[in-house]
Formats: sequence, C-alpha cells, structure tokens
Amino acid sequence: MAYRMGYDYKKFRNKDHIVKIFPFSSEKKKMATVYQDDKGAIYVFVKGAPDFLTPYCTKFVNRNGHQTKMTTEYTESLQQTIVDFANESLRTLLLSYKEVSSVPEEWDDIERDLCVLGLVGIKDPLRDGIQEAVKACHEAGVRVRMVTGDNKRTAIAIAKEAGILSKDWVESEGDCSVMEGKEFREFVGGLANEGTEDETVGDIENFKVVRDQLCVLARSSPDDKYLMATGLKKLDHVVAMTGDGTNDAPALKKADIGFAMGIAGTEVAKEASGIILLDDNFSSIVTAMKWGRNIFDSIRKFLQFQLTVNFVALVMAFVGGAVLRESPLNPIQMLWVNLIMDTLASLALATEPPSDELLKRKPYSRYESLITATMWRNIISQGIWQIIILGTILFKGNFIINLRSRNLRCPIIHPRQGMERWNRQTLLDLLQRFRLTPSLQWDQRQKAETQWS
Repeated sequence: MAYRMGYDYKKFRNKDHIVKIFPFSSEKKKMATVYQDDKGAIYVFVKGAPDFLTPYCTKFVNRNGHQTKMTTEYTESLQQTIVDFANESLRTLLLSYKEVSSVPEEWDDIERDLCVLGLVGIKDPLRDGIQEAVKACHEAGVRVRMVTGDNKRTAIAIAKEAGILSKDWVESEGDCSVMEGKEFREFVGGLANEGTEDETVGDIENFKVVRDQLCVLARSSPDDKYLMATGLKKLDHVVAMTGDGTNDAPALKKADIGFAMGIAGTEVAKEASGIILLDDNFSSIVTAMKWGRNIFDSIRKFLQFQLTVNFVALVMAFVGGAVLRESPLNPIQMLWVNLIMDTLASLALATEPPSDELLKRKPYSRYESLITATMWRNIISQGIWQIIILGTILFKGNFIINLRSRNLRCPIIHPRQGMERWNRQTLLDLLQRFRLTPSLQWDQRQKAETQWS
C-alpha cells in the first residue's frame, strides 16, 4: 500500500528505532509497537480489532493530515465502513497512534487518547475446495463449527461463503446459530470443576442448545475452543479441533483428535496435536476422516473373517474327532489354513482402499461395539453353512463325488470303514501315487494287504 501511494517505507523504518513491542493479545485483540525517531520523539502505534480499539480513540487524522477531535458524524461513518467491510467478508483492522513522553510499561499507559490513522479491510479468500469439504462433512454426519476472532458480521459472511451457514440465513431472536465469545461463555456458565477429572460446563442444559444450533462463534478466544471441546466430550461426542497458535494447545489437547497446521502452526500446537496438516488445508481433514472410517471397517471385516474360519475349523475338528476318533485336519493342514489362507485373505481385507461412499453415512458412536449383532449373525450363519458343506464332503463325499476312483486312489475317510484298513489302504495309495514304490498291480495289492493283516 505504501508503494502504491508513492512512499518507500524502508527509508522511514531505517531512520526509526523500535524500542518496545506489546505482542498481540487474543484477549485484547490488538498489539502495539513503540518507536523512537532520530529526533528523540517517542510514538506508540496500535493496531487491532475496531470494536476493541475504537473506545480508546479520541481523535482522528483528517484529509489534511491534522488531528481532529472525534465527532459523532465521524464515529457513525467509521462504524458504517466497518459494517460494509464485514458484509464483504473483509477482516477489518483499525490503525491508531499517539505521541508519548516516555516508553510505556503497561497496556494501561497506552489505552487512552489514541488518534485514528485509518481503517484497513483485508481479504482472506477461502482455499480452493473448502466448500466441497464442508459439504462432504455435512453428508458424513459431521457438524462443522467455525470459531474465529473476527467480528460477528465478518464471521457470518465467511461462514455463508464456506457453506457453514446457509445463504439465506437471517439472525432472529432466540437463535443460537451465531454467537460471540462473551455471550457464549455467559450462556453456558463457563467451566465447572476446572482442572479435575469431572471438568465440565457450568450449565449443561444450555450447552445442549448450543450443541444443536451453534455454527459460528465470533470474537472468541482460545479458551472458548477449550470450553467447546469440554462440553461436547461431556455429551459423549467425538471432537476434532484445529488450531495453529500456542494458545490453542489446551483445546487441541482436550479434543479427541487435534489437527495442527504444519506451515503456520507453532511447535507447541504441533506437540499438542495428534495430526499435523502439512498443507494447512481443511480438505485434508476430510481425507483423514475417510481413511479412519476405512481402517475401522477393515478391522471389522478382518475380525468377521477370522472368527468365521476359526469357528468352522474348531467345530469340524471336534465333530471329526468325536465321530471318526481322528481329526480330519492334521496339524500341518491347520497351520496351512492359519498361515497361508487366513494371512493372505486378511491382508486383502486390511489393504482395501477407501471409497467416497464411506462419507455418505453417519459416523459411529464413541461407544460403538467393535463386533456388532449383525456381525455375530453373519459369523454364525456363514459358519453353519460352511460346516454343512464340509460335513457333507467328509461323511458323504465317497458317494457324492466318487472320490474313491482308481484314478485318484486317495479315499476320503468313511465312518463305516475301519481305521486300520483305511490306514493300510491309504498308505498304499499314497506310495503308488508319489511313486515311492514300484507300481502295484491289483492282485499284488490284495496280496500285500493280506500279508499285512
């Protein structure tokens, strides 16, 4: 802006000396810098939210560059400009200054007799795909709430643009869709039992109203995020929170899952979070949610498959051992089933990629059982079906598919067949099949059986 007006701010900055800086405060919504020029004059420059800074301004700089006492007409014009900027989703910033005789030590020494320099409207455009991401969250049954330090009008305009609020939303009496931080804290009664395991909100019934209606929380502080997360967890909701500042760390830690910004986020915020967004994009949260649901479903598929297979194997081993006095599955076969068949099938289920269909259903409850009644029904029904098939092959296979043919020469166990005869006959068949002995003619085979008996 300085270059556009024909000024090179670097020339002025090199002449001045920064004496002290009052960093931005989320509570006061402003910051201050103390300068001393080459002549020894000391100036304090303050910038911040207009509604927080205007009460301390008593003068303004007119078009001629002279300080003029604040008038009602100028105040109304300033407020109207702020409203116009906010309706255009511009973040407003008020610039002010004053000359002091000595370096101030506290904010109290600054917050009086300020002179307005101007009002700045800053456009912070939404990232590409933010509307689609918010829509995807709504379809997935996830409630998106915007907690911001911007004024109410700016927050509403941005929320409508992002799809958090409907385009035709109009504020009405008793509606809690949009609230300011101070109003929110008073309405829910603040924190109760702070610092204990039973930490909650003061008025849980009022918080239920906020839970059902609130979409935008304007002029909020990081403490409001913490209060919001505490109340939602108290009502057994799964809470995900985003933040980038050091003051956001308690809220990120309190939430079930915290998303820190990898680019703009502080190290403290990253340490308190569970996931770091490397691109600082809200759309990445949707991707994380899709993968999380896919992993949960894959675990369920894996458990259903494993329980069904092991249930059938256990029943067949018991029934076969009780009826035939020998298990139809020997240890090598059981090992093959568990190491080869189960492992490969389980890997296929575990590595299944996520689909967009996962985002078109409601999320699971915090206390959702890992194995549902439907899964138990499928395990039992599928297990019984497999047991019937395997039992039929085990006991009636000789008659159904004629496995005792001369070509195969490896019979299925028959319950009416003596175990001793079955062992001799099976041994002979296996020896001939794998060519461990010379080919035996039928008469030689009968002779060998007679000798062995």
